[in-house]
Amino acid sequence: MTGTSPRGGLTAFFAGRVGRRVSTACAALGAFAVMSSGLAPSAAAADVQSKQWYLNAMHAEDMWKISTGKGVKVAVLDTGVNPDTSSLKGQVLGDEAPEAVSHNATEDYKGHGTSMAELIAGTGAGGGMQGLAPGAKIVPYRVLSKGVSSTDKKKTPSVGDAIKAAADSDARIINMSFGSDIIDPDVEKVIKYAHSKGKLMFAATGNDAGSKNFIGYPAAYPYVVGVAAADDKGKVGDFSEFGNYVDLGAPGLNVPYWCDATFRSYCDDGDGTSMATAIASASAALIWSAHPDWTANQVLRTMIDTAGRTWAKGERSNYLGYGAVRPRKVLENSDINPGSAATDPLSFENGTGVTGVTASPSAPASTSSQAPKGPSGGQTSAAGSTSESSDNTTMWVALGAAGAALVIGGGVFAVIRSRRKA
Repeated sequence: MTGTSPRGGLTAFFAGRVGRRVSTACAALGAFAVMSSGLAPSAAAADVQSKQWYLNAMHAEDMWKISTGKGVKVAVLDTGVNPDTSSLKGQVLGDEAPEAVSHNATEDYKGHGTSMAELIAGTGAGGGMQGLAPGAKIVPYRVLSKGVSSTDKKKTPSVGDAIKAAADSDARIINMSFGSDIIDPDVEKVIKYAHSKGKLMFAATGNDAGSKNFIGYPAAYPYVVGVAAADDKGKVGDFSEFGNYVDLGAPGLNVPYWCDATFRSYCDDGDGTSMATAIASASAALIWSAHPDWTANQVLRTMIDTAGRTWAKGERSNYLGYGAVRPRKVLENSDINPGSAATDPLSFENGTGVTGVTASPSAPASTSSQAPKGPSGGQTSAAGSTSESSDNTTMWVALGAAGAALVIGGGVFAVIRSRRKA
C-alpha cells in the first residue's frame, strides 16, 4: 500500500488518501485491490478522533441522539477484522459466519479490514477510532488477498463464497472496500442473489483516476452502490475514479486508519474510496436502525434523495453520482417518504427500467470553469472542480449558524451505465 498521491476533493469533508495500497488475489477474480493508498504514519491512538473531521461535518453527535445504528449488522468483506482493538471490543460477531467462510476472519493480516470496521462501528473506547454508527455490529469475512499465508490460502473463501455467506446471514449491509478489473460470472451471480435477499451492498469505485480510471468490480455490477471519495469541501479526490458506476460520494480524504497489522498506531492523511465506502455503509446503518421496517430499496432511495449536490434531483454526476451522503437529512425528517419498498432506486443504472430517474439531463445544474474539458465538453478530472465562491448547495451539512456550507464539486453528467446489466 505504498505510494503517494496529491490530495484533492472534500478536504474539510475528507481530504487525503487512506492506507497503503493492498493487492488481493481472488481465485477466479484475478487481482483485487483494497481501495486505500498513501500513508503518513503519525496519529497516536490518543488523538485519532481529532483527525476524524467528517464526524463534526456530518453532525454525528446530533445524529446519535436519534440513531447509532443499533440492531443493524454490517458484513465487512476484507483482510479480516481484529476484534481486540479498544474501539472494536464487543463490536465484532466473529462466530456468526459458517466456519467454511469465516476462516481466520478475526485475524487481520493488513489492518485494512479493521480500519473499515472501526470507521463503521468503532466505539471510540480507549482513544480508538470513532465509528459513524457505533451501535452497529460487524460480521467479518476474510477474503483471498495478497499476504494470506500459503496455509490459510486454501481455507480462505473466495469473494463469491463470502458474498454468498453474507447474503445468507442476517447482516443487512455488505461492505466491500476493494475492486478488480476482471468480471467473474460467479461473483455477479451471488451479487444478484444477495440483492434478492434484501441486502444493501456498497463497494469502492477505485483510486486510479489519474491513470487507467477504470471502475471495476464489484462496484460495476448491478445492485452494488459504487462510492467515490470526497474531501471536506465537497471536492472529489483526484484519485477517485469517475464514470458510469459512481452512485454516491462520501468522506474519503484525510481519514485516519491503522498503519499496519501490528495495531500499534494510526496513520494520518488516509485517502481512498475504501474509507468512503465504509462511511457510506455506516450512513446506511444509521438510517436502517431508525427505520427497521424499511427495505434496502427504501434506505438507498432516501440516501439518494437527501444526498448533497449542486444539480437537480434525479440527475447524476460522473464524480459523485447522485451526491454526497447526508444521513442526518433522513434522520431529522420523521415524515420522510421512503418510496416503494419493492422498487429499485437504481433501476435505470441496473438495466431494469427507469423509475423516477432522469436518463439524460439536458445540462448540468452547475459547472465549474476550473475543470479541464474533454473532447465532448465533459470534465475529465475531478481535481480543482469545485469553485468555493459558487452558490453550491450543501454537501453534508451547513456548519454553524452562519451556514458555512460544504459544497460538491464536479460537473453533472448523466451517463447510461452501458456495462452494468441486470
